[in-house]
Amino acid sequence: MEWHKGKRFAFTIVDDTDESTYENVSQIYAHLRDCGVLTTKTVWPCAPTSSPLTGGETLEDMRYREWVLKLQEEGFEIAFHGATDHSSTRENTLRALARFLDIFGCYPKLYATHSRQAEGMYWGERRLSGARRGIYRTLQRLRGANTLFYGDDPGSEYFWGDICRERITYVRNFTFPEANTLSRDPAAPYHDPCKPYVNFWFSAGIGRDYGSLCELISERSQDRLMEEGGLCIVYAHLGRQPDDGGAAVAEFKRLISRLSKLPGWFAPASEILDHLRAQPGWKPDIEPQVLRRMEWRWLLGKIRVGAD
Repeated sequence: MEWHKGKRFAFTIVDDTDESTYENVSQIYAHLRDCGVLTTKTVWPCAPTSSPLTGGETLEDMRYREWVLKLQEEGFEIAFHGATDHSSTRENTLRALARFLDIFGCYPKLYATHSRQAEGMYWGERRLSGARRGIYRTLQRLRGANTLFYGDDPGSEYFWGDICRERITYVRNFTFPEANTLSRDPAAPYHDPCKPYVNFWFSAGIGRDYGSLCELISERSQDRLMEEGGLCIVYAHLGRQPDDGGAAVAEFKRLISRLSKLPGWFAPASEILDHLRAQPGWKPDIEPQVLRRMEWRWLLGKIRVGAD
């Protein structure tokens, strides 16, 4: 892989906005900025109108909104995590995207489904195909979890697949406990013809909390990523603060500082995914055997540790 300006590897973070507030993440983003590590932050444009699923501020919180606008000015990417912190009908999703356009001057290029939002796009069991879908359905039902989502169902009030295809380029799908995303998703970004409402999917390394995040980007992982010339897209929850007196956050900052001194390309996710699409030999449609292999890897991880 040839990276931007001859860099040895590429690195970015897609930050899930769950539990995020100005107070608990602004200093973390200031550290990323000071280290020259530009990333992607998801947002909710609208405030909840019923019980929120996880909690966190939205673009209707004025200080938070002004801060996110500043992030955009500084070169961070702002992405979509659904309309708000609960399920939203098509009408409300359209309203949220219009608000996003009004605030940022563009539609979001990247979308990551929020857990348990009914409008999730090809989410739940629809993420998988063949026997893997049935295994996943059984597993989730045993765990008491929902397997059905409706963002791609034209008969549902939650349908917005046509809008997703029209306005959003990249959608996050599988996550793996691997720093080098391309080692698990060599086709990224890819189009799945069986899921026509999504233009391109991409995978990521999973950082559910600061402990797993620090493990994912450990010094050893950083050195290996550089040796392999790979790409690390971290799907993180930077607003999910641990109750450890700040030790895990401090370790994350230390690891980012170390990483930033290595010869890497640190850019928002969509910029890196655009770069991958421009590479010679890149093909839009994923080969069925490559997708099957990736689905099995993710499903086995789901069985073992509850992969996202």
